[in-house]
Amino acid sequence: MSCIIHRPNTIFPGILRKSRVEFKRHHFSFPSIFIYGHTASGKTYVTQTLLRSLELPHVFVNCVECFTLRLLLEQILNKLNHLSSSEGECSAHITCETFNDFVRLFKQKITEAENLKDQTVYIVLDKAEYLRDMEANLLPGFLRLQELTDRNVTVIFLSEIVWEKFRPNTGCFEPFVLYFPDYSIGNLQKILSHDHPPEYSADFYAAYINILLGVFYTVCRDLKELRHLAVLNFPKYCEPVVKGEAGERDTRKLWRNIEPHLKKAMQTVYLREISSSQWEKLQKDDTDPGQLKGLSAYTHVELPYYSKFILIAAYLASYNPTRTDKRFFLKHHGKIKKTNFLKKHEKTSNHLLGPKPFPLDRLLAILYSIVDSRVAPTANIFSQVSLMIGLEYVVYRFLFDLDSDS
Repeated sequence: MSCIIHRPNTIFPGILRKSRVEFKRHHFSFPSIFIYGHTASGKTYVTQTLLRSLELPHVFVNCVECFTLRLLLEQILNKLNHLSSSEGECSAHITCETFNDFVRLFKQKITEAENLKDQTVYIVLDKAEYLRDMEANLLPGFLRLQELTDRNVTVIFLSEIVWEKFRPNTGCFEPFVLYFPDYSIGNLQKILSHDHPPEYSADFYAAYINILLGVFYTVCRDLKELRHLAVLNFPKYCEPVVKGEAGERDTRKLWRNIEPHLKKAMQTVYLREISSSQWEKLQKDDTDPGQLKGLSAYTHVELPYYSKFILIAAYLASYNPTRTDKRFFLKHHGKIKKTNFLKKHEKTSNHLLGPKPFPLDRLLAILYSIVDSRVAPTANIFSQVSLMIGLEYVVYRFLFDLDSDS
């Protein structure tokens, strides 16, 4: 079951008016609600505002902050304890390590709290996609929390990914699904226009937002990123007005002034290659943003997980003799005879002699021994070996013997 919420600013007042008429606090609500949509589409704002405006008892938890099972369960229980306690009363900290303990303590707190008995309690889990990295029984447990506790409770999941990415293979209770679409260009125009500085007219700032969206809307629809770009480039847009070279209604002249700077800003959308102060300095100096790199430099390459170990395995294979593999990479290699005899060329450091060629089988054998988890020789592993060769981190050569008579 799914429902599309088109815009908070158009349907939200209607929801509140309708809810005040038909809403009954003692009625059981749907056990779990899954709300998803792109970042900055109003999911968290609408949910929090609705719960606060209707004065519904709720607990709001961010799963990024509560990155372990214990932190998450204790955060919910302690906020619920604070919610049920009277004003000025100091409540003791609750500890909880397992989901079974959580169900027991949750039932106990709801039973003890007189103000929570005859109404629905809402648990809101923001950034719910992080639940997939926790225990396997956590998500199915929250979906059926109303059934497990036999209490009037609804769990609301807020996520940026679709429900199909959550559903366990073993099956689970299906939540009520709500979808928040991205803001349209008209919605973004109205929202961003509310941020106009008091020293300038609303029409002047609205014209600037219209220009900004005309440039960035095709590549960026994130409200937070667009708001950041609007604040960052507005001083440059106002520059001709401040200098007295143009008026607020000289749109063409203002556009000619801001156009090259917006094109430069297109190179750093989402990347945050440079800070806001560095960007302002570049605007004043009229230099290329590529000349000043931040912490995330263009030359930085983030390799996939197994590619890093393949690179390490290649390094170990090229700088260590084959006869040392048994000693270095086997846990139970048996007794190895120690000898003081060294060949003449082995007295020199292997790093000074340079890397030596090695077969693919030896590379994979070392890879399997240095990775903690069990690695299967799948097409994914071989494709990442090809990736290392393509990036020229590993050099691949055909080696064959030449007949001396030929």
